[in-house]
Amino acid sequence: MRIYIKVIPRSSQNKIEKISEGEYRVKLTAPPVDGKANEALIELLAEYFNVSRTAILIVGGKSMQKKIIDVSMR
Repeated sequence: MRIYIKVIPRSSQNKIEKISEGEYRVKLTAPPVDGKANEALIELLAEYFNVSRTAILIVGGKSMQKKIIDVSMR
């Protein structure tokens, strides 16, 4: 499954908001430094979709706020 995410780093809480089918807004407490926000994003999405961390893959926008994510639901 491919989803599109807008990440808001340095928020007051970790939160996932579904905007529409396949589109989400994710607030993270982690700063966008040294990949910490991406790591936090992967961990939060794995918990949200109830999959392992290895099932989440950032395929686009690794250093941007808008990201393309592949989620393997196997």
